[in-house]
Amino acid sequence: MRAFVLPLAGANTVELAEVPKPLIDADELLVQVKAVGVGIHDSYFLPQDASYPFPIGIEAAGIVAEIGADTTGVHPGDRIAFVSSMQPKGGTWAEFVAVKANSLIIPLPAAVDWVHAAAIPVAGNTVLRALHALAGIPSGGSLFIAGGSGAIGTLGIQLARQHNWRVGASASAANHSYLRSLGAEMVVDYHSPDWVQQVRQWMPDGVDGALAVQPGTAAQTLGVVKNGGQLVPISGDNPVPERGIEVVGIPYQSDVRAEVLQLMADVAGEKIHVELEQVHPFGDALAALAKVQTRRARGKTVLELP
Repeated sequence: MRAFVLPLAGANTVELAEVPKPLIDADELLVQVKAVGVGIHDSYFLPQDASYPFPIGIEAAGIVAEIGADTTGVHPGDRIAFVSSMQPKGGTWAEFVAVKANSLIIPLPAAVDWVHAAAIPVAGNTVLRALHALAGIPSGGSLFIAGGSGAIGTLGIQLARQHNWRVGASASAANHSYLRSLGAEMVVDYHSPDWVQQVRQWMPDGVDGALAVQPGTAAQTLGVVKNGGQLVPISGDNPVPERGIEVVGIPYQSDVRAEVLQLMADVAGEKIHVELEQVHPFGDALAALAKVQTRRARGKTVLELP
């Protein structure tokens, strides 16, 4: 099968290669990949026991081709989206992938096509868990998202509105009308040196909670949070708390499977919008990865396979 791989341990380049189709164990399913969600970390999430050449990638959508003897709940022919991370047999940038049956597996409604389905698993799983950490925000409360135009921010704004929260967000000026279309009430340009002051004009006491999506934004985003509020640094930043603000990590132990299923249903029912920045043919995967690694995006970049 064709796959985009790291050819050797420690390699810094990804290349297209012909590799064997993975063989599945009893607790796995084999999926024929139809679309792949492209993420900035796709070539970095590597298990210590990886076999090389190692197909990269974390999320995708496709058709279940085979199931292992101990696998239940899915059947050959099922349409699914899924997250498959840190698996020694390889990731999702391939024509076929072995997926553990206990992975995040999302049955696809008929109304959701492959490319939109592939854009949802990682961003949806991440933002839903982050919002769990902010569950104390009351109805009518406020949330600020530092980095609102990417895949996580796109879903975050809409899901926050479903919580009846008032939402502010940052993005480049070109994306401000887009953020408003998603439900953001207040938008700022992160290039502006006074964007924190602008948010404070909107919410003088500070927002109840904030998500720092873009790396390097968490420390400055503390400035828009009220005394005793909460900040979730999705970016991985580790800012020093101030004014009683609680800096909360993403609760990875939270079980959000039911919420991810509801999210997919809301996408099918056109209650949630999934923005696709660009859909690339599989052969253009390296160009797609290079674009994503610039961290300037509106929505999600996806690879499409025949």
